Amino acid sequence: MSENIVKRPILWTQALTKQVNTGDKQLTILQDIDLQVNIGEAVAIIGASGSGKSTLLGLLAGLDLPTSGKVHLDEIDIFSLDEDSRAALRGQILGFVFQSFQLLPALTALENVMLPLELMKKNNADSVAQGLLNRVGLAKRCEHYPKQLSGGEQQRVAIARAFATEPKLLLADEPTGNLDSATGVQIIELMFELNREHGTTLVLVTHDEVLSKRCSRQIRLVDGKIAH
Repeated sequence: MSENIVKRPILWTQALTKQVNTGDKQLTILQDIDLQVNIGEAVAIIGASGSGKSTLLGLLAGLDLPTSGKVHLDEIDIFSLDEDSRAALRGQILGFVFQSFQLLPALTALENVMLPLELMKKNNADSVAQGLLNRVGLAKRCEHYPKQLSGGEQQRVAIARAFATEPKLLLADEPTGNLDSATGVQIIELMFELNREHGTTLVLVTHDEVLSKRCSRQIRLVDGKIAH
């Protein structure tokens, strides 16, 4: 990573809190989360199951609404925007890699990677998608559908799709959770390689301590709070 990266936050939160009503009582999932992620960083969010990791990632992306608090993404207060504007901002800035791949079963590998580019009305969607599938080692699998691909291959397609729009920030939620350990290692190597090549900022949710140590910094959640 370049030493000349400006220490400017691409993402920061202020007193971010999420509560849900469960019958007659209120459950606090996240409480007063203050964090900052600078451009070019790779940050792991770690913690036990149920500590609020995935909920936090959903809030950072504006996919879920907080009970209170703020999220600023590339200097924009995302919860001051309406839902359509948040979705447009996500399309411009964010890439996602999920544990469950989230590929569309009716589309080929190539079409899945082309989709975010087509939504942005890019003219070169086909060539960009083809190039990324070549980069992730799937040059000969472009016309295969998700059900014809292994779990590792599906996650490679998902990673290619995540990088297709040249996102400033990549959010990854347990990206190796559904893969065997050997395949998981390959996927992580690939994700970090692409992250370096594209100069992307990475926020990675994981319960894997070894994986978290690949990141430049770890943020540990305990019972919905950042452990200091």
